[in-house]
Amino acid sequence: MFETKASDKMKKASFLIVTALFLFAAGHTVGVFADNAADIVVRVLIMDDKDSVTTKKGRDGNTYLNGRRFRGKVDVVKKNNGKVMVINSLGLDEYLYGVLYHEVSHRWPMEALKAQAIAARTFALYQIRQSRSQPYDLRNDIYSQVYGGRESEKWATTIAVNRTKGQVLTYKGDIFPAYYHATCAGHTEDASNLWNVDLAPLKGVECNFCSESPHYRWTKNMPLSTLEDALDKNGYKIGNISSVAVLTKNRSGRADKIEIKDDTGRSVILTGKDFRQFLGPNDIRSTKFNMVVRGPVLTIDGVGWGHGVGMCQWGAYGMSRTGMKADEILEHYYPGTEISTIDKIKL
Repeated sequence: MFETKASDKMKKASFLIVTALFLFAAGHTVGVFADNAADIVVRVLIMDDKDSVTTKKGRDGNTYLNGRRFRGKVDVVKKNNGKVMVINSLGLDEYLYGVLYHEVSHRWPMEALKAQAIAARTFALYQIRQSRSQPYDLRNDIYSQVYGGRESEKWATTIAVNRTKGQVLTYKGDIFPAYYHATCAGHTEDASNLWNVDLAPLKGVECNFCSESPHYRWTKNMPLSTLEDALDKNGYKIGNISSVAVLTKNRSGRADKIEIKDDTGRSVILTGKDFRQFLGPNDIRSTKFNMVVRGPVLTIDGVGWGHGVGMCQWGAYGMSRTGMKADEILEHYYPGTEISTIDKIKL
């Protein structure tokens, strides 16, 4: 009975993917919604703009793609440019099984894992709602939530998903983008400083729980020529850089405006967000930093990792180590919210 029901869900999802691609190309909007909460199917973009891919259905019921196993159904969809995209359609919690391991350590206390499961489920549902005009709901990378398929499932993270089954965060009775990040280093960020999101639960809070994070402090030494190339690539013309300085910081202590001057006196002013994006979020781990130019090298001393909005994952770890429960962790990082269930949410 279960296998037949699951197969029907995947067939429906495959049909909807093809329909979405057709309507998207025609300029129409389309959403994929299940008949009820138990039937929610997530469409995850696994690969894009590939010349070709090979999938194989295994005897274990999983689909194999480049040696990795995936639950649900895997569709290879040809695009107008002749390339293909690969979309994995599967149940919401099955998707979360493959997410949590990439977002937090499966060795962390269960309450931290449960908080992560609820936040990730909320974020996924919000993205499903926002993706009505797209052939997929989420990507499998840092621009959505990192998802690795069945190979990424661990016992503890699967238990966390199961123990929070159907639970989501709501603000004023509705889901919201429950962002999270690795380490805030003392204070989370106001989402409105980064995106067009102005919600009370995402205005930023103090955090004294993430000091054990291995990402708390970092230093990056970078040739000034690397910054010059990055500026040029993004449309900013500047000569030989002579100075780089943080002009202003926001309430959370993150760089708001940065001024870059060249040896002719010409200057460029960037937001902290753009500065980090131009140079790469793995090199510039956060916008909470100070900088100094020493000869041909820019030295950046920073704290924290990630955009800083929402739940601090290492903070959640620290809170759970003190005995705090998942609901207390979530209330701290998303003040004014409450834990509800999917069946009470209008999708």
